[in-house]
Amino acid sequence: MNTPAEKVNLLDFDRKGLRDFFAQIGEKPYRAEQVMKWIYHRLESDFENMTDVGKALREKLSATCYIGPPTTVFEKAAVDGTHKWLLGMDGGNAIETVYIPEPTRGTLCVSSQVGCALNCQFCSTATQGFSRNLSTAEIIGQVWVAAKHLGNVPHQQRRITNVVMMGMGEPLLNFDNVVKAMSLMRDDLGFGLASKRVTLSTAGLVPMIDKLSAESDVSLAVSLHAANDELRTELVPLNKRYPLVELMGACERYIARAPRTSITFEYTLMKGVNDQPEHARQLIKFMRRLPGANKVNLIPFNPFPGTRFERSGQEEIRAFQTQLLNAGVLTMLRRTRGDDIDAACGQLKGQVVDRTRRQAEFRKKLAEGVVNAA
Repeated sequence: MNTPAEKVNLLDFDRKGLRDFFAQIGEKPYRAEQVMKWIYHRLESDFENMTDVGKALREKLSATCYIGPPTTVFEKAAVDGTHKWLLGMDGGNAIETVYIPEPTRGTLCVSSQVGCALNCQFCSTATQGFSRNLSTAEIIGQVWVAAKHLGNVPHQQRRITNVVMMGMGEPLLNFDNVVKAMSLMRDDLGFGLASKRVTLSTAGLVPMIDKLSAESDVSLAVSLHAANDELRTELVPLNKRYPLVELMGACERYIARAPRTSITFEYTLMKGVNDQPEHARQLIKFMRRLPGANKVNLIPFNPFPGTRFERSGQEEIRAFQTQLLNAGVLTMLRRTRGDDIDAACGQLKGQVVDRTRRQAEFRKKLAEGVVNAA
């Protein structure tokens, strides 16, 4: 019998991939769909329990394959019902996944990388550096683990109604694995979510936004945080490579390919940094250039140890939102959830075996008092 290292993890396949794999092992492709229902509808990981699958096939699958979601290192619930999982990866790495319940929906925030290859200045994940991309199995496995814990049943008892690729990492830098995982989220034999209920958030990788619009029809969110190039380059260094005029063009093309599509622009409000009336005017000007009913999602900054940024005051936040609304910009204010367990937006960090020097440099600054340890 093969060892686990030699076996194939079936969570790595979307429907087409699984049908092709079954054909390669001499089985009818429709058998793959039977197994998919067991994996994603019944959340079964033991082939022996798949009672409508023939015994010979169950034995073949047991010998050559496995269903391997990530291992839960620990889980924690916040007072507001938000739930966070720390999921173990290989080599001492771990990533975080967060479930946010609301009266009319339940949103799962999913990670795409161990750490993050980008270095956005206001994000806790960035201080951890970067180790590697997650596999398709490790991405969809986060949904599997959460669904199992929550008692989610696709098409029946749906606890997870929305998935956002807004956890650790830049999803478009792990394009193929993320697109396959999002396909499984939306497949009727997978988790069966509507395309508009799966959202990918990017810091603005222009060529990959174009590629995404050609290959997938999920919702798009852009981490904007500033509407002038000088400030955005300081906050989101990727802006130096793909400045706002190029990002604007990619967004226009994304909307043009799917005219009923709207884009959400995420804007984290930081005290004295990007929360002043002139910043709101710049954002209004940016939004007016785009066609369609796009919206701005204002996010109060969530502090983490070592950050130099502070959350804007309630008066500044409300004034900023009012300025946008009065200019006709559809604007939502995201309520902070899960900050008591460090599960709020921008606070996820997991455990990263850093392949850059970013984590070591941040810890050195922390020890020297160069950054705030509070």
